[in-house]
This record gives sequence, C-alpha cells and structure tokens, in this order.
Amino acid sequence: MPAATPKPETLAAFEAAKGFMPVNEGLALHAAAAEAGALGLPLLEVGTYCGRSTILLADAARQAGTIAVTVDHHRGSEEQQPGWDYHDPETVDPEIGLMDTLPTFRRTLHKAGLEDHVVAVVGRSPQVAKVWGGPAGLVFIDGGHTDEHATNDYEGWAPHVAEGGLLVIHDVFPDPVDEWTGQAPYRVYLRALASGAFTEVSATGSLRVLRRTGPGI
Repeated sequence: MPAATPKPETLAAFEAAKGFMPVNEGLALHAAAAEAGALGLPLLEVGTYCGRSTILLADAARQAGTIAVTVDHHRGSEEQQPGWDYHDPETVDPEIGLMDTLPTFRRTLHKAGLEDHVVAVVGRSPQVAKVWGGPAGLVFIDGGHTDEHATNDYEGWAPHVAEGGLLVIHDVFPDPVDEWTGQAPYRVYLRALASGAFTEVSATGSLRVLRRTGPGI
C-alpha cells in the first residue's frame, strides 16, 4: 500500500510552523506515524519545540483514532540558546529572559486545528519517562543533541516502543563535522541497531525509522 500522506492543509500548517524539519523528512515521519497508528497506541514525541513535527504526528493520530503525546520542557535545547545559530529571539519570555516555546506551540496547534488530538507534557524527558506507564506505537526522539540528553531520551523512551512499533530518530548526521547538530543522535542510532532490538526500516535525510523486532534497547 502507498504511504499515507497528510492533507494539503495539514502540510501547509507544517510548512508555516516554526521549526527545522524539511518537508521530505516530515513526510517520512507522517508515513511512519500513520503506520504505527494502526497499533492503536499513543504516538510519542520527545522534543516539541514549536510544534512543527507535532502537527504531522497529530494528523496521523487523528486518522488512526489514537493520540499524539509530545514532551518538552520548552526552555530550548543547547543549540537554541542565545548566541547559537538556531536561536530565535521571538521565543524568549521577556519577563524572565528565558526561552519559552510553549505559547508558540499552542498557537501552532490551534492554527492547524489539531489541539484535540495532542497531549502536551511540560517537563524534562527523563522525569516524564519515569512516570510513563505504558507502551507506545511510535517514539520519535528529537530532543537535545548532547550525548547526555540523547542517551537519556533513548534509555528513557526506547523501552516503551511496543513490539512491532517504530523508533524514529531525527538529526542523524554521520559526519563528525556535525558534532553539535547530529553526532549524538547518530551514536544513539548506532546503539539501537547494535542492540538487536531494532531493525532499520527507512532513512530520509537525517530521519531514521527503526522497527522493534526484539526485546531490550
């Protein structure tokens, strides 16, 4: 069967939203989420930012009759802080001087008409993972790019991928020149493959889709 694609209005909302994911990777994420949605389990995202990719997960969840859950502390990852290339001054709360992407995220979902299909969890990934109680049909890791954060995301959330479910990792860049943008996700991706628990399904740009085919992480 052909891969599921989002409706034109959903894709337009994705392209209009703040964020960094290109369209080809977004379409691959949506296709993976649509497939995983058939399991009837939540589709979980680690790293919300302003909701660009959440739109696609929410659309797939809506079609499958399930829910998208997105986890973020909304203070921005390392490369999004002031002085870095990926910093956006519009995301800074002027009262406290810290990033706060939550208001932008909520506006993004509202404009896309997808608020009813998303549960937003505001908190740090390792803490939320400890209280998460069940399996997920898809886990999308798109959080911080240090080894500490990428490893915590993998160790906290990969165990929750259901049998036959999908683990999706973003910003996988094998070239060492990309140390601050994708080397930690790349190392997590290699670890997932080496574990024997996951088998690669597809690669689109920096997006990797893996299926749980065995126990463990």
